[in-house]
Amino acid sequence: MTSQAELLDALKTCIDPDTGRDYVAMRAVRDLKCEDGQASLTLCLPYPALSRHAELAAQIEGVLQQVAGVSNATVKVMTQIEPHTVQRGLTPLPGVKNIIAVASGKGGVGKSTTAVNLALALAAEGARVGILDADIYGPSQPMMLGLQEQKPESPDGKSIVPLRAYGLQAMSIGFLIDAEQPMVWRGPMVTQALMQLLNDTRWDDLDYLLIDLPPGTGDIQLTLSQRVPVTGAVIVTTPQDIALLDARKGLKMFEKVGVPVVGVVENMAMHICSNCGHVEAIFGEGGGARMAGEYGVELLGQLPLEMSIRLSTDAGKPSVAADPGGTVAGLYKAIARKVAVKIGEKARDFSAKLPKIVIQNT
Repeated sequence: MTSQAELLDALKTCIDPDTGRDYVAMRAVRDLKCEDGQASLTLCLPYPALSRHAELAAQIEGVLQQVAGVSNATVKVMTQIEPHTVQRGLTPLPGVKNIIAVASGKGGVGKSTTAVNLALALAAEGARVGILDADIYGPSQPMMLGLQEQKPESPDGKSIVPLRAYGLQAMSIGFLIDAEQPMVWRGPMVTQALMQLLNDTRWDDLDYLLIDLPPGTGDIQLTLSQRVPVTGAVIVTTPQDIALLDARKGLKMFEKVGVPVVGVVENMAMHICSNCGHVEAIFGEGGGARMAGEYGVELLGQLPLEMSIRLSTDAGKPSVAADPGGTVAGLYKAIARKVAVKIGEKARDFSAKLPKIVIQNT
């Protein structure tokens, strides 16, 4: 009869391609047993990877069937995303397990396009995902998601139901105002609007809420860093030195307020000619990698300067939704998986499971 110890020893040779660790060390193995030569287990991943479930199951089944006494193996793969730690003194937002800030120090680097495609990529892998457009002055998510003509509902006159597009829950000041109305507001009004959008939206059991931040390191960024429970931040930049100058400031800001930076995304890393396929580094080369190396964070991926990305977002159907099996969508999905893995490796937050202690006079 095959012992559980023998099965565990075999599983220690199975390496998760996304984390680089074996499944036993990851504590991802559940309900392991072997009866009458039939081995079975549940693989519980801390990050969404729906597109890889069959591949991972086949990998583990092949290893288990090499163990003496095992004639057949069955592996069920599932994902269980938990809330993870945030800044000291803050607790996760109700209805939201993890908040990921997508930031850049400089405008025009493709941050909003990156944010919405990462959100769509996480949703495609099986997660429940929302996106909050925190750019009060220049909201772009309504157009990118094809929701310009829609208005959210408020069942009780106090809270707002997020709009939905391509499996995402979405909220933006752009849903509440006329598209041509300028927001002539000072900083305190802007930060108050952001907090209302965040707290008064009825987020429905989200694994991840991505916040598309405006460029810079001003009031909105500081408010988010100090008052919003952020699990991690992603910095978007181009390889250009001028963009990197501002991206470094954004990264340092998150460091100072205790928000871990998950990694750097280098957008517009290269241009691929649609006629001949020639690759040219218009904005320079290696800038994102150098920045990531300087600050000890990961370069999550490099995205091309490609016309299809612009056309898709302008049409209200971003690349991951427009062409899920395409090369560009694959790049976004690879970056999103790295982000989710990094978040999953953080310490878990157990505040929601702790009992509330109430002191009363009797």
